[in-house]
Amino acid sequence: MSNMPRRHFLTGAATALVGGRLIQNAAGSPVLPMAELTAKAPLIVSTWPFGKPSNEKALEVLQAKGSGLDAVEAGIRVTESDAGNPSVGLAGIPNAEGVVQLDACIMSGPGHRAGSVGALSGFRHPISVARAVMEKTKHVMLVADGAAAFAALHGFETGPKVSPGQHAAWKKWKEQQKRAEKNHDTIALILQTASGDIFGGCSTSGWGYKLPGRLGDSPIVGGGLYVDNEVGAAGATGLGENVMRYCGTFLVVEFMRQGLHPQDACLETIRRIARLDPKGFDLSINFIAIDRNGRFGGAGTGTGFEYSVTCPAFSRVVQSPGVTTADIGPVGGNRK
Repeated sequence: MSNMPRRHFLTGAATALVGGRLIQNAAGSPVLPMAELTAKAPLIVSTWPFGKPSNEKALEVLQAKGSGLDAVEAGIRVTESDAGNPSVGLAGIPNAEGVVQLDACIMSGPGHRAGSVGALSGFRHPISVARAVMEKTKHVMLVADGAAAFAALHGFETGPKVSPGQHAAWKKWKEQQKRAEKNHDTIALILQTASGDIFGGCSTSGWGYKLPGRLGDSPIVGGGLYVDNEVGAAGATGLGENVMRYCGTFLVVEFMRQGLHPQDACLETIRRIARLDPKGFDLSINFIAIDRNGRFGGAGTGTGFEYSVTCPAFSRVVQSPGVTTADIGPVGGNRK
């Protein structure tokens, strides 16, 4: 996944103090100083600028006394319903057979519960089906036909297996007989309620023209999403294979457990993965994180990426710092 066009940059200093070092985003975009990466709960953080309306809906739910799970679900449903978003919901890019297969996961810090669905076709809101898996079954994950049968049994809203526009694009791709990679992104949304509890969710249509049945990191607990009520939460977006091989969001949370600031935890997770992976920093992975102290942060490979932050005091898009080979030297299986 290539990073999306950079928009809505914040004004201010173009450097941030990370791990005791000043870091400037490689694209020259401003990165908030660490001291500003704190907000009073309720706090909602999500991936990409398109997550901002989802954040604002989640805050609205929380301020109306809705639960953390209600807020996560309602927020992510906003992005799932966006007909102009080709990477989340039924408007997403289909698989190689022309069918949109959706993945989603939801987690509750209290009780450490989780539910997810994978390769779900024909239903508009996989985040809602994932929540039902968590609350109405003894399982954590349902996939493919089993997930669809469960969704139908519980009356979830259906929709086309591919939008007309995406079907036309798929037919063109099919005629060319090329499995060209398509940009894809994920809505990962994590939040802390005013009472201090932490929740999260994520939803995606996955890799464009993927093999049928392919699952990315989004429905994998500890891959695309991880929530620990004692520590914090993390979400991921990017090429899922490069996240799930390393349990990326679990690793971010564990670094926070060791005392790292959420932004440092995201940066160190990318460095750890890059040191081990033969591709080095050619990974296309990005992380967001929050901790119990109301601190938040994000980081991505290359020039970093934009993520959205919302609380009662403000709602804005933030540029994250990037991590490159120059940041730590040789990578790709070379331990330091």
